[in-house]
Amino acid sequence: MKISVSHSFFALTLSLFTGLMLSCCSNKTNRPKASTAMHMPAPILKADTSVSGSTDKASEVMDANEIKLNGKLKRYFTIQQFNSVLGKADSSKLLSVVGPCATIFEKSDGFIDPAAKYLYKNGSVYENVKDKVAIQEINFSKGDMITFHGKTLSNETTLADLQELFPNAVRNIGVMDVKGRGKLQVIMLREDKNNVSEGHINLFIKNGKLHYMEWWFPC
Repeated sequence: MKISVSHSFFALTLSLFTGLMLSCCSNKTNRPKASTAMHMPAPILKADTSVSGSTDKASEVMDANEIKLNGKLKRYFTIQQFNSVLGKADSSKLLSVVGPCATIFEKSDGFIDPAAKYLYKNGSVYENVKDKVAIQEINFSKGDMITFHGKTLSNETTLADLQELFPNAVRNIGVMDVKGRGKLQVIMLREDKNNVSEGHINLFIKNGKLHYMEWWFPC
C-alpha cells in the first residue's frame, strides 16, 4: 500500500512538472522576439509645415530636354559648347578624387572613365568625360539661370513663383540639412512622367529665393 501511494505521488509530481515545463516552453515560444534590425538614422528630409496643403499628389516632372541653362544649353552638351557659352572652367577635379557614389556617364557595366572629372564654373558643377558634358548642379546665387516652360528660374525666383509651376511639389516641401550650406527648404521633382528614372531633381530655397538645384540619383 505504501509503495502504491509513493508511486502515485511520484507519477502526479512528474505529471505536474512536465505540464509546467511545457507551459513555460509554450510561453517562451509565443513571446515576441527582440528585433535584430539595425536602427536606421532618421531621414534628413522633414516636412515643412510653413506651406500647407495635401501631400497625396505626385510631384511634377522637369524633363531635361525642356530646360536651357542661361537660355542656351540643355542638360547634355559638348565641351566646345561649354567653353563657348560659359567660358573656361574655374577649376576641375577628377571623379576618382571626389568619389561620388553615382555618376552621369557611368557605363551599364559600372565602368567609369579614369579621366572623368567635374568642371566648376560660377559655383555650378558639371560632369565631363572626353567631349561630353552634363549638368550636375546649378548654383543660382552666382548668376546662372534656366528657362523652363517659358519661365526663367533664377536667384530672384520666389517660392510663390515655384508654386505656380510646381504646385504639387511645393505642397510636399521639406527641409534638408545640406552639408556646408545648412538647413534649406527643398522641393523634389520627377525626371520623367513614367518614373523610369530612380533619381529626382532637388530645388533648394534659401531665404525665400531659389538657391541651387541638383540632379540626385541613389547609390
